[in-house]
Amino acid sequence: MRGATAIIPVKRFAEAKQRLLETLDHRQRVGLVGAMLTDVMAAVPRAGRVERVIVVTGERRAERIALEQARRAPMDLEVLRDPKDLGHSEAATIGIVRAKALGAECAVLLPGDCPLLDPAELDAALGRARAGHVAVVPDRHGTGTNALVLAPADAIGPAFGPGSCARHADRGRRAGHAVEVEPLDSLSLDIDTPADLDALAAILQGNRARAPATAAELERTGHLGREAS
Repeated sequence: MRGATAIIPVKRFAEAKQRLLETLDHRQRVGLVGAMLTDVMAAVPRAGRVERVIVVTGERRAERIALEQARRAPMDLEVLRDPKDLGHSEAATIGIVRAKALGAECAVLLPGDCPLLDPAELDAALGRARAGHVAVVPDRHGTGTNALVLAPADAIGPAFGPGSCARHADRGRRAGHAVEVEPLDSLSLDIDTPADLDALAAILQGNRARAPATAAELERTGHLGREAS
């Protein structure tokens, strides 16, 4: 199977991560969202099985981040504007339609808020993809969906939100595809709540290189101790 198209839907920064307002003010929250996307965009092109990246967003800052990362690490990148910001599933569908129009045989739907993404782990997951295959990557709680590997690229319609892991698996089976629920360590932790933020800070405290932009932002907000000089 040819390389995959990575689709990254990105919500408007001002509307994202509302539950983090318990621990971050508006400016800090927007800074964190941008930093996490920066780390995701830096990781994706290092996965050898990704041949194209499509970012779907109504956020100009997200568009700038994507284009800047493309300048640093050349990639086949396309940004599709989503001015109505209809939602994660709708943005993912826009990306899938475009990927199919470009001839993609396989698509991987990735989040912009999993800054620990490991390119080698993503490559391995894509290497296991085959025609008629849907892989659902659950969140750390096992109920949500943090990524989808679809072959064909339009194998199922995405339906993110509470309970989406089981929902995506059911859609795949009903469509006649082989379905696997495949936990991936580097895609298990998405950042929605203060508890998620604490878990991320604990990981990065010992290894900031896993998500350098996010680590720097967490240091600025006081959620990560300063490195020893």
